Amino acid sequence: MPAGTHLSLDISTLYLVATLAAASLGVMLLFFWRQEKIAALGWWGAAYILGAASVALWTVGGAELGWELSLAVNAVGFVACGLVWDAARAFHGRPASWIGVIAGPALWIAAVVLLDPIDPEIRMMLGAGIVAVYAALTAGELWRERRKSLRARWPAIVVPMMHGVVLMLPIVLGDMFRSGGATSMGQVWVAAFAAELVLYAVGTVFIIFMLVSERAVSVHKTAASVDPLTGLLNRRGFSEATSRMIEREAKAGRPVTVMIFDIDHFKSVNDRFGHAAGDDVLQVFANVVEASLRMTDLVGRVGGEEFAALLPCSIEEALLAAERVREAFETSGVAIDDAPLETTVSIGVAGGPANTELEVLMASADTALYQAKRGGRNRVEAAMEQPLSLENARRNQIQSGSPQPDNAISNRAPAEALA
Repeated sequence: MPAGTHLSLDISTLYLVATLAAASLGVMLLFFWRQEKIAALGWWGAAYILGAASVALWTVGGAELGWELSLAVNAVGFVACGLVWDAARAFHGRPASWIGVIAGPALWIAAVVLLDPIDPEIRMMLGAGIVAVYAALTAGELWRERRKSLRARWPAIVVPMMHGVVLMLPIVLGDMFRSGGATSMGQVWVAAFAAELVLYAVGTVFIIFMLVSERAVSVHKTAASVDPLTGLLNRRGFSEATSRMIEREAKAGRPVTVMIFDIDHFKSVNDRFGHAAGDDVLQVFANVVEASLRMTDLVGRVGGEEFAALLPCSIEEALLAAERVREAFETSGVAIDDAPLETTVSIGVAGGPANTELEVLMASADTALYQAKRGGRNRVEAAMEQPLSLENARRNQIQSGSPQPDNAISNRAPAEALA
């Protein structure tokens, strides 16, 4: 049997394997989409099904498909590539780009129709270029999430890029394709593409599940560190995040400052209007704090109505920021049953040199907060001296008569002691 026949048979077999793999994986992705309600899995599943159908029709029908049907089959394949790109967008919460999905197929149809009869080599290079662009867009979409610490991110970027490189070979090596050995070179490229298509179909699904798995782990980890009511860090998350910030600022020799916020008379809000109204007040305050501080500042809800913040700055700057929070909350305009509610907050501020421990800063800030409460509430008070050790900070608390916390972040808000 001629060598060319062997090559043709092997290529057909590879395309058949790729088709079956893509179809099976597409069905599996759609199943998990129905189970897990993850939109990206639905997009990926639909892309695999359409891609498998396109490759199957092209492999089985070949030249017998006719001009119009061949044009439609290739367009469906390009739509599948666009859906893979949209799946990457959906995975990161971005809206679908239907214009982008249909742009490739539209370009293909326009070129084939307007340039009819089109040179087979140009036709092949145009198709390879369109799919390569979609592969690059997919990799670029995943690269947009480079700020995320997902271990699967690098293979998720590299695999589409490698797929695009294979598809770009007819363009990069265009002179060789147009030479006397164009037919043999074309066969080599088609064989390489067929083999790569199998690896791409299977490998991409494994990467998808790696991404989804790590996203699930990340979501659960975030849930364990975030207060569900306010969206701020909870006690655990605040403690972990501030430890990292203090260590980073210590290496740079920069000071840090802690604020402790306590909403005044919060217990009376719950008693008079119910816990739903109290939750609304907490959410308003959380929004006020986030809007008043910088993105680099860490804020957490560390107790019932007690919040804390760690700022990588001097105490002078922090006092200005604390005053902004106090004024913004006082004028937040909270109303219950159309009746305005007085909303004020007392704030204690304590700063320290580089590498001051969080426990020391929190204890000193708690002392300053108590002074703000004794001074009439709705005010900002700073610690009188820089804390040097936890023992000194606690000694100052005892001397001022403020309640001593059981640990670094007090479970009991000072408002309860003064209510």
